[in-house]
Amino acid sequence: MSELARSALPGASYEGFVTVTEAGLRGMITLRGDLAVLADAVKTATGCAIPAQRRVEQAGDKAVAWMSPDELLILCDYADAPGLTASLTKDLDGQFATVANVSDARAVFTLRGAQAGDALAKLCPVDFGALREGEIRRTRAAQVAAAIWVSGPQEMTLVCFRSVGQYMFDLLSRAAAPGSEPKFYA
Repeated sequence: MSELARSALPGASYEGFVTVTEAGLRGMITLRGDLAVLADAVKTATGCAIPAQRRVEQAGDKAVAWMSPDELLILCDYADAPGLTASLTKDLDGQFATVANVSDARAVFTLRGAQAGDALAKLCPVDFGALREGEIRRTRAAQVAAAIWVSGPQEMTLVCFRSVGQYMFDLLSRAAAPGSEPKFYA
């Protein structure tokens, strides 16, 4: 983590038929291994149980997202990520597991508004009308790998690689442009 940490696009925001904002610094830890073996360490570190397939579990300021049958994404305060990474690494010593702090490698965007799914549906092959709060999907937004979950009422969160952060912000802003509402899920 950098001494002068900055999010991908500090303060970036676009107001269209949904609001797109760069969410700021977010702690993110990728954890890979047998999820049954990882369960106790994850619960101790986050207060969260291992989420069911394509779900996100939350406890206070920490969350655990199911990413694949052998991968989780732990979300926490940015400042807590190094210590949480070290703690998980220690707790999983001797286990077949990988722990990596990926906070500085990711960009996070929040879409707010009743038609957030409509804006994202322009970019992603996902039935956003079927997603409920706490559900996550890994997909592509245009040609960019992304994870998207319903993070609250009328709110979706998207995570992508930081290196394509500006491109993603531009895509999301264009998809949310006033007058371009497709009303897929209205």
